[in-house]
Amino acid sequence: MPRKDARDLRSARWFAPDDLRSFGHRSRVLQMGYGYEDWLGKPVIAILNTWSDMNQCHVHFRERVEDVKRGVLQAGGFPVELPALSLSESAVKPTTMLYRNMLAMETEEQIRSHPVDGVVLMGGCDKTTPGLVMGAVSAGLPMIFFPAGPMLRGNWRGRTLGSGSDAWKHWDDRRAGTVTEAQWQEMEKGIARSHGHCMTMGTASTMTAIAEALGLCLPGASSIPAPDANHPRMAAACGRRIVDMVWDDLVPGRILTAKAFDNANTVAMALGCSTNAIIHLIAMAHRAGVALSLDDLDRKSRTTPVIANIRPVGDVYLMEDFFYAGGLPALMKQLGDRLNLDCPTVNGGTLGENLADVEIFDEDVIRPLSNPVYSEGSLAVLKGNLAPDGAVIKPAACDPRFHVHEGPAYVFDGYPALKEKLDDIDWDIPPDAVLVLRNAGPKGGPGMPEWGMIPMPKALLRKGHRDMVRLSDARMSGTSYGACVLHVAPEAFVGGPLALLRNGDRVRLSVPERRLDMLVGDDELAARRAAWTPPAPRYERGYGWMFTRHILQADRGCDFDFLETGFGAPVDEPAIY
Repeated sequence: MPRKDARDLRSARWFAPDDLRSFGHRSRVLQMGYGYEDWLGKPVIAILNTWSDMNQCHVHFRERVEDVKRGVLQAGGFPVELPALSLSESAVKPTTMLYRNMLAMETEEQIRSHPVDGVVLMGGCDKTTPGLVMGAVSAGLPMIFFPAGPMLRGNWRGRTLGSGSDAWKHWDDRRAGTVTEAQWQEMEKGIARSHGHCMTMGTASTMTAIAEALGLCLPGASSIPAPDANHPRMAAACGRRIVDMVWDDLVPGRILTAKAFDNANTVAMALGCSTNAIIHLIAMAHRAGVALSLDDLDRKSRTTPVIANIRPVGDVYLMEDFFYAGGLPALMKQLGDRLNLDCPTVNGGTLGENLADVEIFDEDVIRPLSNPVYSEGSLAVLKGNLAPDGAVIKPAACDPRFHVHEGPAYVFDGYPALKEKLDDIDWDIPPDAVLVLRNAGPKGGPGMPEWGMIPMPKALLRKGHRDMVRLSDARMSGTSYGACVLHVAPEAFVGGPLALLRNGDRVRLSVPERRLDMLVGDDELAARRAAWTPPAPRYERGYGWMFTRHILQADRGCDFDFLETGFGAPVDEPAIY
């Protein structure tokens, strides 16, 4: 494909014509202190920065954006920073998932409405990666993703701590009375000790790795720790590369093929990925016009072993160790011909060309296929009369004895009632019980909060139990572990079968058979359905009103029904009059 020249730049529609409107555009750029030589004939590069004072994962983006700008200038482009919605996973309530699609919409409209030719996406905290990518894919301009990078290892009394994973583990210890308040406060100060996103294989590290596996990052970008000097260098490299991508018209549609999503699926399973990867991968694929399904993900999981020995599936290592072992390129090198090596990437080379000279430096952190951490992939998709459209479990992160399990249901319709009971030390609940939280899905939450990592009942903790089967239409943090069945679809709030489950009903789970069923007869279920009444809507105005009326179920990626590729005609370029 021939390279563009300056007359072909999209930004020229705003700046090049000899008319009154373009006079206004040029004069307002001059108003900001720029000269004609700053932008005329150069690609205008948008830098979508999700920095905020409330986003701990992106606190360093205030400085990194200057590194990106430096790279754009070095390559002969004109950088413009556009602030975007910053979704702090720990601070935003009820859940950042409620706002992922808002970020996607903002990203798409920011890119389309401004006089820009290409875009650098700055993200990393859980929902920022899929939100930015979804919006940029729909906008269709050349784009490159710059990951925030994981934080450094946590530390407490000489022991390595992993964000999220060790918090859940030691919270159970605290509730069991084996960790003191003083020790707990020491952990608070040591578990997250630098800028950057979670350094476990949680949702943040999963999604930035998926972005790289799709070909949207420069090689190795997703593994660099945020405080490492390689990180600002990578930021500048992204700035330089996006300028050439504009001249080459290397748009997302040339990269995000069905083969690219197959690669991302394989890499996710080999990483021991977050359960949230399923929702985001499907949403991104559907934006790109690729018909990825839960069945595709499960098929890949059955044949792809986990080879990244990183918590919570692994026992010892964290993302810092993964980086030193060779990072994501090394993991993809281990996967070899399981990947589609002819896929193009943002650096202009194919995946195979990028991996040709990659080395693995620690085969305990990044295992060979012959010595996996877990023999199958990270996730399993379950179906049955409780989840006809699917549910998900992370088998490698739970006690294997729960892979096949049957027990009585203890059902809760909301989190407050569940939380109160969990803290009751006199609760007579058997260890084979199946704890159920419902009405916490996309519409019921609303936004599908991370309430699916249901804490262990204090009464069982005091007796030495540390895991049990838990079932929900909610999500859980990617840093979590345990026998948690999540994303039950359709959700209870819209009348899915989970809404019909009652206390005492027997629930049967079988990971090998990929089944999730309630042992209740069809006639009884029909009677219960006839008696079911839908709950009141969660919102009556604003964004929440729009969300609850247009959100798709978990098995379809929780995008808005009107934003998937194929819904209506493509959006035209904005009129300039």
